[in-house]
Order: sequence, then C-alpha cells, then structure tokens
Amino acid sequence: MAAPRVLILRAPGTNCDEETAFAFKQAGASVERVHVNRLIENPALKDRYQVLCVPGGFSYGDDIAAGRILATRLQQHLADLVHAFVHGNGDRLVLGICNGMQVLMRLGVLTEGVGSSEAAPATLTWNNHGRFEDRWVHLAVDETPCVFLQGVQHMYLPMAHAEGKFVAANAEVLGQLREQGRLAIRYSDGEKNGVHDEVLKFPHNPNGADANVAGVCDASGRVFGLMPHPERHIDPTQHPTWTRRREQPEYGDGMVMFQNAVNWFA
Repeated sequence: MAAPRVLILRAPGTNCDEETAFAFKQAGASVERVHVNRLIENPALKDRYQVLCVPGGFSYGDDIAAGRILATRLQQHLADLVHAFVHGNGDRLVLGICNGMQVLMRLGVLTEGVGSSEAAPATLTWNNHGRFEDRWVHLAVDETPCVFLQGVQHMYLPMAHAEGKFVAANAEVLGQLREQGRLAIRYSDGEKNGVHDEVLKFPHNPNGADANVAGVCDASGRVFGLMPHPERHIDPTQHPTWTRRREQPEYGDGMVMFQNAVNWFA
C-alpha cells in the first residue's frame, strides 16, 4: 500500500510543524505542511490526506486561550474537514500535540459523548503553579483503544506548556472517560510505574491534571491528543542522559506513535 498522506496543519504561531513532519516522514508517511488559510481557500484539499495532525506551538499567540482561535476558525470555516477526519468513514486518524491537543479539546472531539449537561465535559487550563513548565516526564499508558499507543506501556517525553492541566467537569465525566479507555496516557512517578488515579505531586504531575491525565482519545481510538511532545524524542540522542547509556535503543520513545499511525494503514 502507498504511504499514508499526512496533513500537518499550520497557523500563525505554530512552531513544531517541521519536527512533526520529519517524525512522520521517518516513520514512512508522505507529509505536507499546509497553512489553515490555504485550506479555507480550497477545502477540497482535505480529500488528499488520511491523517490530520495539529502540531505544537502557540497558534495565534494563544490569545484569549490556548488553541481557542484556531479551533474557532476550524469550526466556522472548516467544519466539513473536522467532520471528515473525526467521523467520516472511520478510515482516518487525527493527532493533536500540545497546542494541537488544546485545539482538539476546544473543538470537543476528544470528550465527545460524555457528560450530561450542555457545559464542556472537560477542559485544559493553567498549570497549578501558574507558569510555563518545560521538563521531561514519565508517562504510563492505560488500557486504551488509542491507535497511536498500541503496544506501548511507558514513555519518557518532554513537555512544554502553560495551559495543559486537564480538568473534568465532574467525577461522572472522569469515570466515563476512564471506563471507555479514553484517559489514554497519564503522568507517572517512575520509568516503569503504572497508572495512578490519585493526583501525583509536582514534578511527576507537572501541571496538576485530574487523574494525572496527559492525553485523551475519542471512543474509537482514532482521534488522540496529548500534551507531551513525541516528535522531540524520536532519536535516542534526544534523551537528556543518552551519553550515560551503555546500550542505545534504535529509536526514541516518541517514534512508536508515528510508526503506529503509518502501520494502521498497512
């Protein structure tokens, strides 16, 4: 089968598009970086791609709230594109990384189908300490249908955000997401430690997220958003202590996510 075509969505302030495109290319995908204005001018471009990725950065300067303006532009001008990738025929994937997860959360596609009120079932808000945080974090993968995390138990990735704290509207929403395997990846307190529901202390949980949530997927597992940056750890030399390792793995921890996306179409 031909390599899946990946659309890396760009906007003013996006700054991780080239690294994310490189990661997908290393995994065997065909990749194109496309500005949101180009898609608005020619919405039919969406039919060329099998994967939509919203990368990290500060789209539109994170004015109003992180990811809000880009999400609003997608809602108002590219609703058909969002529907085609999220719902469509179930033959496409969507990945949001950091600012991309913030966009997907604003669109409501990661928490769709949970909660019983008109209010948003969950959101991403400011880190507990109220400032931008940049560090490496241990992550544990929960039992999940998420396509991007198949075969993965643990990851060690860098995170860099100010508004990354996942907060559920209530315990009912959190319970529904957990039961459906949609709290896909959580901050952990060690390299081999598993999932914790009780909130871990800083720095293990770098933002105070409910249930230590670092990433959420939709019910199908095809749409996934996470706050840490897998594209920043696709090579073993990107690990902060790589020079002290006696044996180097073939890839960095984040590479498997891009490989899983490509292999899903095989």
